[in-house]
Order: sequence, then C-alpha cells, then structure tokens
Amino acid sequence: MSQNDKLRDLPAVHEVAERVSAPGVPRQLVVAEIRRVLDDVRREIRTGADNGIELETRVENALARLARPSLQSVINATGVVLHTNLGRAPLGPQAILHGYSTLEYDIGTGQRGKRDVHIGALLERLLGAPGIAVNNNAAAIFLALNELAAGYEVIVSRGELIEIGDGFRIPDIMHRSGAVLREVGATNRTRIADYRDALTERTRLLLRVHPSNFHIQGFTSRPDLAELVTLGRERAVPVYEFGIDEPLASDSLKAGADLVSFSGDKLLGGPQAGILAGRADIVARLRRNPLFRALRLDKMIYQALETTLRHLLFERWDEVPALRMIRQGAEDIRLRAERLARKLPATRLALLPGQSVIGGGATPEQSIDTWLIAIECDDESEAQRRLRANQPPVIARVEKKRLMVDLRTVLPEEEEELAAALQALC
Repeated sequence: MSQNDKLRDLPAVHEVAERVSAPGVPRQLVVAEIRRVLDDVRREIRTGADNGIELETRVENALARLARPSLQSVINATGVVLHTNLGRAPLGPQAILHGYSTLEYDIGTGQRGKRDVHIGALLERLLGAPGIAVNNNAAAIFLALNELAAGYEVIVSRGELIEIGDGFRIPDIMHRSGAVLREVGATNRTRIADYRDALTERTRLLLRVHPSNFHIQGFTSRPDLAELVTLGRERAVPVYEFGIDEPLASDSLKAGADLVSFSGDKLLGGPQAGILAGRADIVARLRRNPLFRALRLDKMIYQALETTLRHLLFERWDEVPALRMIRQGAEDIRLRAERLARKLPATRLALLPGQSVIGGGATPEQSIDTWLIAIECDDESEAQRRLRANQPPVIARVEKKRLMVDLRTVLPEEEEELAAALQALC
C-alpha cells in the first residue's frame, strides 16, 4: 500500500472515539488525544516509521499515562545519599497541611504576617545570624548579586568560575543579575594581592565560590576566607561565600563572611531551597528586593524546611533521613544486608565491602564504608531495566558486570519491597 493510500485510510476522529474504551475520561480529552495520535501516525507514515500499533490502543495508552502520577517514590539502592536525579535529600514522612494555613497570617495580632517567619528564628539559632530562603541556591546567588552589585563589579577568582548542574554557570548568572564580572588570578592560583589590585570605586562585592563537584589538584592556591574578610573590612566591601561545604555554615559567618548561601537539601538534608544568611542589614536588603517575592518558597516547602531546621536545632539527627543514612555504621549495614540476602538465592550473590557516596555536589568525593549485595546477572542492563519497571521502581548500580545493592540509602520500611523485587529478578 502506498503512502498516500495509508494516509487516506486513516479513520476520522469520531470513528476512533467510538472504539476507544476510556470510562470516566472527559470526551474533550479523549478527542484531543485521538487528534495527537493521528498526527503522530501521519508523521510515521510519511517517514516510514509506522509501528503497527492500533490507534485505539495508542489512545488508551496515552490516556493511561496522563492518569498516572509522573512523580513517584523510588527505592534508591545506589548508595548515593544525595542523589541529584532522585530528588537529592530523601524526605521523612510528613503530612502536608490540609486546608488553609498560617502561611502569611499572624495569629497573635490577627494581621497579615510574613511567610519567612516560620523559619527565621530557627535559622538565626542555628547559624547565629538572620537568614531567609528562596527556591534554590542558584536563585540565592542571583538575588544577592542583583541587590548588592547590579551595575557594579564583583571580584571572583578565575578558578571559581564554575559550571554546575544543568549548565548553570557563575559568569552567566552574574551577567543576568546585572552585576559586572571582574576576574582575578589564574585558574589554579589566586592570591589575595590579585583581589586587592582589582578593587576600584566600582567594586561592590568580593565573591568566594565553592567549586562544588570538581577539585583542582597540584600547584594550586587561593586566599583563606579570613584574608578576604580582612581585605573586605579594609575597603568596606562585603564578602559573600556561595555554595559553602563546611559542616556548618555558621563557621563561615564566624570567620567574618558578610553573607553566605547554601542549598537546603545538600547541606541540611531538607527540601530544595537556597538559604541566605549574614549581616542583618544585608539580609534586610535582600528581603526588600522585588526578586525575593519572585523566588520565594511555597507553603509545602516552608513546612518541610521548618521541620528539618527544627530537627537540626534540637539535634534530632536521625529524624532527618539523609543524616541518618550518613551516620549509619558499616557494621549495621552488613547486618541488614545479611538479613536481606537470606531471602535471595545464595548461588548468585555475595556480600562485599564497598563505598557509599554522600554526593550532591557539596561533597562529591566524600565516601563512607559500607557493605554491598553483589548479584550475578546474565544481562546486567536487562536486570536494571526490570528493577526500574518494578513498583516501586528500584534504582541500583552496576560494577564489574554485577548488580550492586547498597542498603545505606534504602529506608528500613522499603526492605520487604526491595527483597521482592530482587527475588523476581533472581
């Protein structure tokens, strides 16, 4: 049959609609999906790529995909605690507030309130300085540069002009913010004298950037934060540290940084957020900037962030899943692995010492001793595909053609589902 004959033989929309089984689906949606499918089939016929699947089946499959949630829980058996593709920090069980809330309402006065009050006191107790939050750390640096340096110069070392996730580059964000980039030093070595020589009457900020997910080794150097702070004090120029990797952001603030920002998920184990903290006058300026409203958090993130901050303040470390995973000892993981392995065919697996990874960019190379369940598979790629097709999906890693399961990142309540998925695989 010629291409033109195939196109002429395609049924009309109403003919397909009569044959589609879609109970409970609005007719308008059914008709729209039929038109989409017919458009796809026409393109396939013209390119010779017709897959032969019946129109009704394709429409029903499309409607079924729309009805299923796309965002779903997975079992992370990779051993990467802050897994970027799996939502970074895992969140603990928390009931979302139903109905209305006190997001911007002051119960005491009966007047309008500010949404950042829900985390403000907690951040100040934890960091020793006032703080606010926006939707991620990229938003944090954009807000800071726009407010503090739009139209003026920001000095940064060439070795810190990084690119991180999904094409985010420091020079690009600086340009968009309105700040003017002033590079100093070399890629591998920058001295405090380089910053000093670059200072002019147009300088508004000294920026120090954590390199995130890479390190330059060998013949390298850069000024300590204390040196930058001293220079900033001499010339009345604020020092801003972005994407810090210290265990506590308060270390940088105590060292004299005027402003710090970091990721709420990477450093705190909470939801995605960008935390800005520092001098009260600077934080107040950031909060007044119109961009703060554009970049602000919604009520669900505020609730999750408030919960995480409260756990940290009261040192309830194990209530934060990411911290509990990092703190778990290798011996405990070995015992868990032994219990799970007893449910699987012994001829195809072994328990091996290995390494978990904290991950998340802030600590890309920091590993933790663990124990792995190594499973021999005839086809490791097919094994991974079958695990991904499980409900819930299971994500594992492959090393030396063996499927590796690291229970560090598997929640205890997920172990039975993981065992069932592995049993079906073996």
